[in-house]
Amino acid sequence: MNQEDYAHEDARGADPVPEDDAEATRRDAGEAESSRAARGWWDRNADDYQNEHGAFLGDDRFVWGPEGLDEAEAALLGPAASLKDKDVLEIGAGAAQCSRWLAARGARPVALDLSHRQLQHALRIGGSDAPAVRLVEADAGRLPFRDASFDLACSAYGAVPFVADPVNVMREVHRVLRPGGRWVFSVTHPLRWAFPDEPGPEGLSVSASYFDRTPYVEQDEEGRAVYVEHHRTVGDRVRDVVAGGFRLVDLVEPQWPAWNSQEWGGWSPLRGNLIPGTAIFVCERD
Repeated sequence: MNQEDYAHEDARGADPVPEDDAEATRRDAGEAESSRAARGWWDRNADDYQNEHGAFLGDDRFVWGPEGLDEAEAALLGPAASLKDKDVLEIGAGAAQCSRWLAARGARPVALDLSHRQLQHALRIGGSDAPAVRLVEADAGRLPFRDASFDLACSAYGAVPFVADPVNVMREVHRVLRPGGRWVFSVTHPLRWAFPDEPGPEGLSVSASYFDRTPYVEQDEEGRAVYVEHHRTVGDRVRDVVAGGFRLVDLVEPQWPAWNSQEWGGWSPLRGNLIPGTAIFVCERD
């Protein structure tokens, strides 16, 4: 799974810490620039990400976010028994941990990611003995599949926060899903954009406007974006889903569980018990 939004641990808040010598700013960033930045950032950082977080993610576990909500428990795609023989598209799959979990339950997953290096990790982890997972390198805004190719689609912190035109992604997912298909995606909870991205008490005070939709951008000395993240309010996300042709059937805001003692960037037990960190949108195609 490609938890891009919580992989970049200081991407939101008043005091971001950009990689290397990149300058952190808020400015407009279009579709092409955002896509280039996402591909480059993940190709550069995939190794460190898998080394640091691979143990939590597992090799074949389906986790929706830093809280640790597991699809085996949540069943947001449907009961595990219902996944057998389903064609499933995972968008922003990273090392394809979620897809391997789906394959182990008899589904036929396709793991799609923009980053070549992330997909190399998918090959490394999968090995020759794992259930078959088809890997595809492509942009979420231009899905290389025929209409009505899949029964289900999912994305755990992948792609959606990093595109300038989320409605286009919704429409592409709608296009490749069969009637009645379910589309479930998780993102950083929009409320978190108003708070510093800090796990301690300093991350509990509002420091920015929740309504400021200006993208967060890290750029090099020549002004080229090397990381871009787009903010949408809860209402924006709902409208994006509807504009894409879907019906929103649930919005899940996982509470931080007692067993999870980890800090992951700005996510922590302290903050997770007070303010939501993840929003999961459960949508259906009529």
